[in-house]
Amino acid sequence: MRVGIVCPYSWDVPGGVQAHVRDLAESLIDLGHSVSVLAPVDEPETAALPAYLVAAGRTVPVPYNGSVARLCFGPLSLARTRRWLRKGRFDVLHLHEPTVPSLSMMACFAAKGAMVATFHTATARSRALQVFGTTLQPGLEKITGRIAVSPAARRVVVEHLGHDAVLIPNGVDVARFSVERPAHDRPTVVFLGRVDEPRKGLQVLLAAWPAVQARVPGVELVVAGPGDVEPPPGVRVLGLVDEKDKPSVYAAADVYCAPNTHGESFGIVLIEAMAAGTPVVASDLEAFRRVLDDGEAGLLFPVGDAVALADALAALLLDPERRRLLAAKGSRVVQAYDWRHVTREIVEVYETVRAAAPVELEELEEPYLDELEGEDDPSRVPETLRRWLAVVREAVER
Repeated sequence: MRVGIVCPYSWDVPGGVQAHVRDLAESLIDLGHSVSVLAPVDEPETAALPAYLVAAGRTVPVPYNGSVARLCFGPLSLARTRRWLRKGRFDVLHLHEPTVPSLSMMACFAAKGAMVATFHTATARSRALQVFGTTLQPGLEKITGRIAVSPAARRVVVEHLGHDAVLIPNGVDVARFSVERPAHDRPTVVFLGRVDEPRKGLQVLLAAWPAVQARVPGVELVVAGPGDVEPPPGVRVLGLVDEKDKPSVYAAADVYCAPNTHGESFGIVLIEAMAAGTPVVASDLEAFRRVLDDGEAGLLFPVGDAVALADALAALLLDPERRRLLAAKGSRVVQAYDWRHVTREIVEVYETVRAAAPVELEELEEPYLDELEGEDDPSRVPETLRRWLAVVREAVER
């Protein structure tokens, strides 16, 4: 079938949703489906873009739900979205995070027919739904199939949108992460994430680190990910890691640490680390607890508790047999998250919704689009979104 997938976040900035969309697209192509992905691209001239990707414009940084999201919203991206939809003639349109004011939301309102949406976020309150309230509902009601990557994300769908969603987790290419584990001469802990985003919890890990060093001689912490951090003694900073190098970063660790403090709907890094054969110590967030099988496949510590984190890390680093058992359990757990299985479940949703009308453009008044001239401007996003939603709501309710 012909599948159109929309990613709301910048393709050339690392992130969980972007990785999910990329892996899903490639898995669908491997199964013989025709796939086109629409996504923002900040550096289209220099980025190595796959053949299936269509660039919809550059993003602007917008504070969103406790983080800074790079979103694409405005007259140019709207025109490109409509052009992509018109050309694609898709059997199914798959939108990721359609409540985020970016491409997926625009595609949702601009199209009609067989639409699937995947909800990744576990935020208790959606900023877009707070600001625009029921104005979004007519467009979101057009979605014919809903997927949530975790129970926490599913609750957001139920509480905010009044609908249920099929629970299908994020996927991982298990074979890609199953690399040879190198020998090393010192105990090593790895953190991988955006180092300057507080909810990723690096500050908790750094607070725990002196106590770990006092109990585990020669231990090293490797910090990988975008952002700046001043490394204390015993901490090595790698910076941004290329996707192809991530498996070897995980595999070089004795323990992977996920000290995140909030806002996680799944925990893809835990699955990746376990696929590389590395045992995990993670915050006792609901999403992490589910992935780690209530602590059977990894150690959990109270969120934000640096003392408890130091105890957990030191105990595991000093117990090679416990690490071996956790790694073995993790290797079994990750099989359920392999993209081969996850993609088949998603295709079943596609097959269910494609019985609806094929994907087409909503007939919006072209004079409205003619009014939206010039470059996309972050300061105009709220104004543009309100004007546009007013027009498309009227079109949908006719």
